[in-house]
Amino acid sequence: MTVQVVVTGTDTGIGKTVFAAGLAGLLDGFYWKPVQSGLDEETDSEVVARLSDLPSGRVLPEGYRLKRPLSPHRSAELDGVAIEAAKLSLPELPGPLIIEGAGGLMVPLNRQTRFIDVFQKWQLPVVLCARTALGTINHTLLSLEALRTRSIPLLGIAFIGEEMADTQRTIAEMGKVRVLGRLPRLDPLTPEALCAAMRAAFSAADFMEIPQ
Repeated sequence: MTVQVVVTGTDTGIGKTVFAAGLAGLLDGFYWKPVQSGLDEETDSEVVARLSDLPSGRVLPEGYRLKRPLSPHRSAELDGVAIEAAKLSLPELPGPLIIEGAGGLMVPLNRQTRFIDVFQKWQLPVVLCARTALGTINHTLLSLEALRTRSIPLLGIAFIGEEMADTQRTIAEMGKVRVLGRLPRLDPLTPEALCAAMRAAFSAADFMEIPQ
């Protein structure tokens, strides 16, 4: 069976897209962002295409492209678009697929549906990206609880940022969750640096497992 992994985060702007780019490269797979809000600056798909060094065609077209950098539900309303979660069907591909959500789990797609509702329907293994900075313990433990309440398969946590040993240990112990690795902030952020950092911090085999 082809591996399909959802990459989500505890919040917006934590480095989830950079991690998704690195993971797509690590697994030599495909990348898909179902809903993109904000088109004036570089989109997440464009970031992944630039950083992952994947062959042409491995970054799939978004299901919805919305103009304003707002929550998808509001951006869609302002664009006169109705996001239909049922139409976000999973593509069939010949290799691993990395699917990136928008922001955190509770981000609304429309006035009735949140991303976590779609993830629950898909029942795909989830990687939860969490920053290491102050505030992450609360956000991460809440996100873990939300995933487990809905019986969504969880591969583990991917930390992003500088090492905060006690914070990471606290989340692992109190959240009873596996830590997959930690991606440091990279400067400069280049495809080569991201590839090297991912290979140093993560094992591709960990993302090929099916959570019990």
